Parts: sequence; structure tokens; C-alpha cells
Amino acid sequence: MSEQRKPLVRHMYTADPSAHVFNDKIYVYPSHDIPHDGEDNDNGDEYQMRDYHVLSMDSLESECIDNGLALSDGDVPWVSSQLWAPDAAYVNGKYYLVFPARDKDGNFRLGVASSASPTGPFDPEENYIEGSYSIDPAVLVDDDGRVIVYYGGLWGGQLEKWQSGKFDPDAPFSPDPDPEADALGPMCAVMSQDMKSFAEKPVMIKILDEDGKPLKAKDEDRRYFEGPWMHKYKGKYYLSYSTGTTHYIVYATSDSPFGPFTYRGRIMEPVLGWTTHHSIVEYHGKWYIFYHDCELSGGINHRRCVKYTELVYNDDGTIVTIDPYK
Repeated sequence: MSEQRKPLVRHMYTADPSAHVFNDKIYVYPSHDIPHDGEDNDNGDEYQMRDYHVLSMDSLESECIDNGLALSDGDVPWVSSQLWAPDAAYVNGKYYLVFPARDKDGNFRLGVASSASPTGPFDPEENYIEGSYSIDPAVLVDDDGRVIVYYGGLWGGQLEKWQSGKFDPDAPFSPDPDPEADALGPMCAVMSQDMKSFAEKPVMIKILDEDGKPLKAKDEDRRYFEGPWMHKYKGKYYLSYSTGTTHYIVYATSDSPFGPFTYRGRIMEPVLGWTTHHSIVEYHGKWYIFYHDCELSGGINHRRCVKYTELVYNDDGTIVTIDPYK
């Protein structure tokens, strides 16, 4: 019997699942929520993740296996705290984990670790990617071999604090400063062949409305907040992401991995809990979305559980909106 829309594991809290198919098996790279009694706030201090475990399934009907500790904060020289949502990629005969964490100054950066196995353990680079900042990396290995990473999140993710070109701790949360301003988008960078650095200077992705105009910061039902994911379907690039404050997963499409992207609609209605974060993967000719909610903890925001369900496309390439509880 299918395990769709049920927690993949129950012995620990998991969130932010990045799903991939390697060697015909499903591997899920989630963050690992640590239970505690601290406060919830807009800075994300409640999300005290300290390590990564890789989950795997021989098929979507198989038991989900926790493959044990893959990487912890104490393994990474530059990290001070908060190993948030990671992603993984298979490049150059190795498996790479790309992850965000706070550096010794408390700023979020992106790091890279590698392994000969999709389940780790992963060996981290000594320093973060030069020029990186913010959170939620998502890695696309494109058909031409380019490896492109998308990243960025508002509020606790610090994206808006880098708009001057350097970190400004006093920059106010977006969209509060100017709701009429164009919304910020995720950052995008091509990785070097050795996966240790950016090959090109990162650029910000533009997301447009149906009239070709940039989405505004006040448009909280559609504008970018965090959790980017990129996949291709019938030759088009699909950028999906969380709207944060309104708790939708939405998407935009483009003919280029660098955009601009045109907003197309909602993928998923809000789940139980404040955050919503996902990935999309094809397996045996069907498409699936992996996501999280707080069902396992009864609604505690920083005690989440990973789930999945089928994703369906209409004939015109639009995605059928999912209600996670129907």
C-alpha cells in the first residue's frame, strides 16, 4: 500500500526534504529538527538543526530507511550553528551535499561536502563557498552538464540584508520597507567543475506576473520568500518556492534556467505549521512532491515530518493544485 501523505519516518523530526533518484532508488536529504522549548520568532531561532541524516527507499512502496548520521555541525570548521535545509547532487562521480549554516559571525553561508556514497558520511570543505550567503540551496544538474545552485530566504534567511553588496544587520525585513518595490527573488549561480566555488558571480532571478511586470513585495500570495526548487518538464524550467507569510508553494516557468520566470500558479495549499518547503522529482514515469508539515508533533512549528504525494500536470504544462489534506 502506498505511504503517500504519511510521515516517512517517525523516530525523529525531519523537514525541508530534497528528493533525488540515484541508481533507481529514492534518496531524501532533509534537515533534522531538534526538539526544544525555546521561543518561535521571525529570526528562525527555533530551528536548531545540528546534523543531517539521509533517508532512502528502494521504491515508493518500500520502508523508508534512516541511514544514520551523514554530517554534523561539529564536522564543519566554519559552522557555528543551524544546519538548515540542504540539497544534494551527483557530479564527477561523487555525491555532493550543499547546505546552509551560520558562520562564526552568525551570518548564513553555503557549504559543500562530498562522499562516494549517496548516504554519506560527507566530508566537508574547510570553508564556505566564497561569496555565498543566505539559505535553502537547491542544485540543478542541467542537461548540458552545468551545475546551477539556487538559494535565498527572507527574514531569518537574511536575503534582504545583503542588497547593499555586504551584510547589513540593520536592514529591515522585506516587504516592510517598501511594499511597492519589486519583490526580491532567489539568487542563482553556476558552480565550478570541482563544486567548491561559484564559477560566475551570482545573480538574482526575476519573477514576473502575467503582464511581464516584476512581482511586487506586497504580493505575498505570489512573491518569493524562501525554499527554491528547480526542475525541468518537457523542456521548460520550473522554479517553485514558498511564499512564506501566506504559506503557499507556488511556481513560475521559463525557457532559461536563469529566467526571467513567469508566475503560473499554486502547487500546494498551506500545511499544518508555519513553514512549507518542498522538492519535486520524477520516478518511474510519474512526478512526486516531497514536503513537510507538523502533523507528527501536533502543530509545533519546529518539530516537522517529511511526506510525499503525486504531482499531476495538465496538458498545457500547468500543475494541478494540491490540498495536502484531501
